[in-house]
Amino acid sequence: MSTQNFTLVTEFVLLGFPHNREMSMFLFVVFSLFYLSTLGGNILLILTIMGEPQLNTSMYFFLQNLSFLDVFFSTVTQPKLLANLLVSSRIISFPGCLAQLYFFHFLGSTECFLHTVMAFDRYMAICRPLHYMNIMNRKVCVRLAFGTWLTGSLHALIHTMLTYQLPFCDSNLIQHFFCDIPTLLKLACGDTSANEAVILTNIGVVSVGCLLLIVISYVHILHAILQISNIQGRKKAFSTCAAHLMAVMMYFGPPVFIYIRPTSVYSVDKTLSVFFTVVTPMLNPIIYSLRNQDVRKALQKLICGKTKMCELTGLSS
Repeated sequence: MSTQNFTLVTEFVLLGFPHNREMSMFLFVVFSLFYLSTLGGNILLILTIMGEPQLNTSMYFFLQNLSFLDVFFSTVTQPKLLANLLVSSRIISFPGCLAQLYFFHFLGSTECFLHTVMAFDRYMAICRPLHYMNIMNRKVCVRLAFGTWLTGSLHALIHTMLTYQLPFCDSNLIQHFFCDIPTLLKLACGDTSANEAVILTNIGVVSVGCLLLIVISYVHILHAILQISNIQGRKKAFSTCAAHLMAVMMYFGPPVFIYIRPTSVYSVDKTLSVFFTVVTPMLNPIIYSLRNQDVRKALQKLICGKTKMCELTGLSS
């Protein structure tokens, strides 16, 4: 498509949330607390797993990867959101917008694949316990983790290249607090049918496919748990899986609703995106630490060290 009659857009304006000037500082404080909590919680969980030999298993190796993803994923959007709450311009360059889009989908899709791998790991641990250690060894876990990161990067690269080829003209106002595919397609001057088809297949089919694999894994896991005669063993197995299930539900709900439904409503998309990009990365370490006794004990050990502080403060179990 010829762009001779258009003034091509070289930068965008992130409109963010509709609010008056008096609300800016309040929103800045709220989102700052969310962001700092996300960084602190996930980094603490990473250090806890690294510092406890008992947690040197495949499940916690993948959990470390999830925490790394949450740290980077929240950093893709939240620092820019915080900066825009303090300034009036809210400008992001075209290359900066594409970079934000790429890393958002790179890290988001990697987390999608990682949740699927984590479900497979739980399936092997509970349904195939005699073969678990041989199959899910360190080398296999590293390859699976590398595969999720590599596949996620290729997934994001496809969307970024297709978006880069679109001509943007006239309006440069993005009705969102970060650059994402649906909002950018609304500003494009050219044909976006190819982009929309890729969204449906590369995001919709992949996400639904991963979710289906997770559901199938947990159907088998639930059946295996119900066969455990020991109540304590059944409770521990269910507790471990429940944490991952909660994380899966929080992860898959908003994106599937945003990218697969035929029409887009800005206010709804923003609300779901806040939950997806701000709340979920903060809650993941809380979910895994509160529902996992091994993580709680390792966390207490990391915080208290070799002192008597835990006993004095009542933190010891």
